[in-house]
Amino acid sequence: MQPTDHWNTVYSTKAANAVSWYQEHAAVSLRLIRATGAVADSSIIDVGGGACTLVDDLLAGGFHAVTVLDLSGAALSAARDRLGPRASEVHWLEADITQTTLAARAYDVWHDHAVFHFLTAAEDRSAYVRAALHALKPAGHLIVATFAEDGPTRCSGLPIIRYSAAEMHAAFGERFELLHHEKEAHITPFGTVQQFVYCHYRIVGS
Repeated sequence: MQPTDHWNTVYSTKAANAVSWYQEHAAVSLRLIRATGAVADSSIIDVGGGACTLVDDLLAGGFHAVTVLDLSGAALSAARDRLGPRASEVHWLEADITQTTLAARAYDVWHDHAVFHFLTAAEDRSAYVRAALHALKPAGHLIVATFAEDGPTRCSGLPIIRYSAAEMHAAFGERFELLHHEKEAHITPFGTVQQFVYCHYRIVGS
């Protein structure tokens, strides 16, 4: 099954708050985005944001230049339905980040809590890094969360790659200056604990 079909099936058959990665509030992500110095009109993209609630909290926090990208139209539809009239304030992109071309130097902040650890092929990881370098403004910020080295080995039935902060930095390369990293013990809706690592980078060079 193709990734798009897989995720459309997931979001067509399960409620958004009944998946293991559900968070009522993405508190760590929101705090790290604020730590970038982002202001109301900063351009923020949530890669793999799908049906996640970060967009709700960004809008509630006064941010009004928010893009949510996901390859699953069903996930994006769930988010739009949840937001109701406020959905019109968000730019929605149905696309695969490893294959699409975003506008150059368009974003101040790139956030991802859902995609990078699924990229098990080296060429997909390289495409992702190129996309971030292309789409982020000079000195832009990138925040990526993945399963930590002591986290699960699979998610939603799919294999993933677990990372330490050092391993993730190596995957992104020297153009990304690591400003901060931390771990989170995410408690799933089923009461299990999953370890995540968050890394916050700033683009250096031109």
